[in-house]
Amino acid sequence: MPAHANSRASGGRPRAAASPPQAGAVLVTGVCGRLGKHLVRVLHRERRVVGVDRRAFADKPKDIEHAQVDLRRTKLKDVFRAGEIQAVVHLGVMHDPRASAADHHSWNVAGFGKLLEYVAQFRVPKLVVLSSANVYGPQPSNPQFLTEDAPLLGGQNFSDIRDLIEVDMLAQSFFWKLPETETVVLRPVHILGRVHNAPSNFLRLDPVPTVMGFDPMTQVIHQDDVVRAIERALAPGVRGVFNVAGPEPVPLSRLIKILGRQRVSVPYSLARIALHRLWSLRLTTFPPPELDHIRFVCMVDDRRARQVLGFAPAKTLEETVRSVDDGRW
Repeated sequence: MPAHANSRASGGRPRAAASPPQAGAVLVTGVCGRLGKHLVRVLHRERRVVGVDRRAFADKPKDIEHAQVDLRRTKLKDVFRAGEIQAVVHLGVMHDPRASAADHHSWNVAGFGKLLEYVAQFRVPKLVVLSSANVYGPQPSNPQFLTEDAPLLGGQNFSDIRDLIEVDMLAQSFFWKLPETETVVLRPVHILGRVHNAPSNFLRLDPVPTVMGFDPMTQVIHQDDVVRAIERALAPGVRGVFNVAGPEPVPLSRLIKILGRQRVSVPYSLARIALHRLWSLRLTTFPPPELDHIRFVCMVDDRRARQVLGFAPAKTLEETVRSVDDGRW
């Protein structure tokens, strides 16, 4: 996601690849999102999975349990009481930029606080939180690669990231509040695939708008590789904060070229005015602060994930980028 990840939290831990699979049920929040559905379809092959989401899960595999529960409600406690939960994977972060600040805070921060309360009460051995490299924020002064100790500045110009930063920091504080729970915070770069998130939706545009005079280096990761990183994080003995990256960084223009899209460059001042207007008319899903992501660099150093988790992306750059069109037509 002072606002720093503590580097000691993951130092000297064994590689996840060398550890045996952990027994017991895995509780996954936000299970009805596209990434959540993909994750549980992978996990349920070897482990019992309990999915929590206030939305319906009509197409769930038969052996996956689904609790249609709001994280903020006390019914969540019944899931922990009955489920013999050995690990929790938290994906249930609201990313709707049109939701109010109060709704964001209530769902993301208060809901996560309730989840932490039950993880502590029921002494769950493992907690994995999916954060984002966006917590660092695209900045003109960023170094080429940001480590896990870099300040979390993503909320300076983009208020919707502030809740994600708070969730990230709450998870970090949980390291020390309940050290017997192995807490892992994953900060993946831009996730691409069938998911309906800002990076994938942006690359589905045609033509793809860019800011004149800017062609920032960009890191992306395939949704399948994010699932693999979560699997690694679930291994016993792993804890800490990890930047998770995919294939080699490339300029934004290279991503557009791989997709065969047209590219239209617009002066920043004009792009910001136009985006403000489109946003106010509800003709776009991209709020104006998103422009910083196609102007400035926000790349991460993922050496810790490679060394401690034993993680390396399986998907090539071309596979990762082209995945935004999977099933589109």
